[in-house]
Amino acid sequence: MKRQLIKTMSIVSLGALVVTGVVGCGGSNSDLKQMIAEKKKRPGSHIAPLQPIKTYESFTYDPTGLRSPFVASTPASSGGGIRPDAHRNRQYLETYSLDTLKMVGTLRQAGQTFGLIQTKDGLVHRVQTGNYVGQNDGKIQTITDSKITVVEIVPDGMGAYVERPATLALATH
Repeated sequence: MKRQLIKTMSIVSLGALVVTGVVGCGGSNSDLKQMIAEKKKRPGSHIAPLQPIKTYESFTYDPTGLRSPFVASTPASSGGGIRPDAHRNRQYLETYSLDTLKMVGTLRQAGQTFGLIQTKDGLVHRVQTGNYVGQNDGKIQTITDSKITVVEIVPDGMGAYVERPATLALATH
């Protein structure tokens, strides 16, 4: 008896589903047909020509005379090359990371241009060409109305040091 009831319920549910599907598909679609007709009446637009396809150019790698990329290059000798001056007295703005310093203006006094740098604690400091800023021995090279150019000395990862240019641009609030 229970099986018969379940079978009857399944048939009734299937029938209701089919009737719902047929009713849902029915109806007027005249508004859709009207929209398509309007779109077809419009004149076609010009299609731009395709860009020419670039032909493939093969490249032959010739390692003759080049060093192996899998062998480390010899580090620079400790006697020569660029090195930070370990005996130089550190200046106050060298305690701050260069990315935390902001240029906020310039000052001209007695024919010399000074830069105004603000630290993260809000204090403004006057700097000039030759001063050091940042934690990587950054020496100020030039000061203009819009930027301060600095050259830092950073390790190259191979035991030597390289110069890296950096800029403090005028902050716009």
